[in-house]
Parts: sequence; structure tokens; C-alpha cells
Amino acid sequence: MSTPAALIMGGSSGIGEATARVFLKEGSEVVITGRNEDRLRSAVERLRDAHVHAEVQGHSVDARDHAQLQGLFERLGEITHLVLALSGATGAGPIRELDLEELRAGLEGKTLPYIASVQAALPKMSSNGSITMVTAGSAQSALPGTAGLAAVNGALEAAIRPLALELAPIRINAVSPGVIDTRWWEATAVERRVAIHTSAANASAVGRVGRPEEVAHLIHALATNEFVTGVTVPCDGGLRLTAGRAG
Repeated sequence: MSTPAALIMGGSSGIGEATARVFLKEGSEVVITGRNEDRLRSAVERLRDAHVHAEVQGHSVDARDHAQLQGLFERLGEITHLVLALSGATGAGPIRELDLEELRAGLEGKTLPYIASVQAALPKMSSNGSITMVTAGSAQSALPGTAGLAAVNGALEAAIRPLALELAPIRINAVSPGVIDTRWWEATAVERRVAIHTSAANASAVGRVGRPEEVAHLIHALATNEFVTGVTVPCDGGLRLTAGRAG
């Protein structure tokens, strides 16, 4: 695969799929990954339908599995832009009642796979390439009941600055989304989902929850701006500033 090539890990739905759409629109060849083969296949079909003659591939891989990660990068050519949009963060709840096994699963499901993916990708990264992590607004907010999620995502955001110096000239940044209306919420009961979205919209400075494409455009901007590295940029409608008035 010739460059520019974008690898979107976790690209079979939500923010990841929206990001793949932006890169395709801008002329990049795109590879997306996902754990669920049926969902991955459907995402590839949607991307090809939306972008006729698009250069898009799909690879099923579980980033928690070292052998699968290694196998993925052995199959790929040079990568210009790596986007990590893997889901799997768990660990929400009041600290007095927090299930530490859920927190451990969050670290093993997101924090460690992100770091492992960066490590595995480096031999294939273009010298002028970029890495962009999708973290979460919990790392920058002060919402009760989210300390575990803040730990999972905050660890990644803390790694951005030292990695920017260590990996230079490869650039690395993070995008920290707030409440975004994606399929991720389908696992939440409808009444609770509506309540959370309503509360977030009321608390947000812009009066609504976010859309996947809004995060995707920011990811693309960071990935392709060759004068930006070592930063974490919020995409939360100002929620981190005003969350105290949620209700």
C-alpha cells in the first residue's frame, strides 16, 4: 500500500468509522480494524459505498492480543497516519463501590492496547507520520463517579508529551471527546442513555451532545498538521468547563 496511508484501529463504527470517512474523502488509502468480523465487513461496505473506488481494507484484530497485533503490522506496508479509536474502557462508578476488576479490565481493554499498538506500529511508521489517540473527556473533567475512567484515559494523555519527544519526528497527539452520540451507547438502557445525553447537553456550553464526524475532523486536522505534536485537544462542547451545572 502506497502512502499516504491511514490505519484506523477501531474503525468499524462510531468515531473510528467517521474518521475513516474523512481520510478517504481527503484521498488517503485507509485500513480499518475491528474485533467483530461482521461489523467490520459492514463498515468496509459502507465506506466503499460512500466513496466509489475508495482504497479501503478491513482487518479483524483484537489489540489485546499481542500475536494478532504483530500479525496485523506484518501484513501492512508503510503507515503515514495511525489513529487509535479502540473501545473497551470500563471502570465507572463511585470510588467507594468501584469494582477493581472492572477498572483492571478498562486498563487492559484500552490503556495497554493503545500503548501496545504504538509499539507494534513503529517499525512501519513513516518518518513524517502521525499517531493520534482517542481518549475521553473523563480524563479532563471532574465528574463524580468517573475516577476509574479518568485513570484509564488519563494515563494515555499523560504519555502523549514524553512520547512526542521520544518518537520525534513522528508526531503524536490525542483527541479527548466528551459525550458523543455513537453506537457505543447502545449497551446502555434507553432511559439512562437519554438521561445522560440530556444532562450532558444541558451542561454543555453549546447545548447538545457531539457527533462522530465532529471528532473525526479534529483527528484528521491533528494528524495532518505537521507543526502540532504532544498535545491533547478536547472535543466536548465545553462540557469540561461547565459540567457542574449538569441536570
